[in-house]
Amino acid sequence: MFASRKAAGSSAVMPFVVAGHPTLPQLGPILQGLERGGADAVEIGMPFSDPIADGPLIAAAMHDALELGVTIDAILAEVAKTRSKIEMPILAMVSVSIVDRLGGAEFIASLATAGFDGLIVPDADLSVIAPLLEAAEEHDLAFSTLLAPDTAPERAVVITSMAREFVYLLARKGLTGEHRDAPELRNRVAEIRKITDLPLAAGFGISTPEHVASVVCDADAAIIGSALVRAIDAAQQAGNDPGDAAAKFIVPMASAAHG
Repeated sequence: MFASRKAAGSSAVMPFVVAGHPTLPQLGPILQGLERGGADAVEIGMPFSDPIADGPLIAAAMHDALELGVTIDAILAEVAKTRSKIEMPILAMVSVSIVDRLGGAEFIASLATAGFDGLIVPDADLSVIAPLLEAAEEHDLAFSTLLAPDTAPERAVVITSMAREFVYLLARKGLTGEHRDAPELRNRVAEIRKITDLPLAAGFGISTPEHVASVVCDADAAIIGSALVRAIDAAQQAGNDPGDAAAKFIVPMASAAHG
């Protein structure tokens, strides 16, 4: 996907959704809507009772999904059912607590079987990443590691060396959420380009097409989460189709990324 975008002289947009929000059966239509609207890849957040860096919108969506009884097995089954209907890469965003509880390498194998193309384990300590990365590579899955805005250069070298396919660049400090201003990434991206050739996907606080356009001047992709979760929630509350809402939301974001 990144190679195709680069060949076309454009960047990518990678939305984030919470599995089970507003309901699990709507995950498939939401994914199809996002692809229809121009998304290049999608991150599916696995609901977790103790999210670390998620702001109030995503944390609330995860809480609601758990209240509905959404399980990891049910999410994998839903993705497997939808996989043949979409072409874009699907990534799992999942806490290391879930990965460990469900067997580590065994769980990663189950992601591949369900049709996921990669995973992000945002709260995994560097000391435990190696076996997870090995399992991902065994099943031909992308494995993205995260760089904070203030990660020291020597640590950044280690973090990027453990990534496969792309690096997730946190565009801001703090929690996920919507912001009025676009993040300033030029200097940070220039530093990271010196230590890795992998594509850089920036997330945290990217909420508008203007933000996307600004971010992809430097990064290879923009990741959008909270604003999309809000749009899906608003559609559900209004009695509208969340899949159509997702498609409508992502169209201007994709246009901004694709140029």
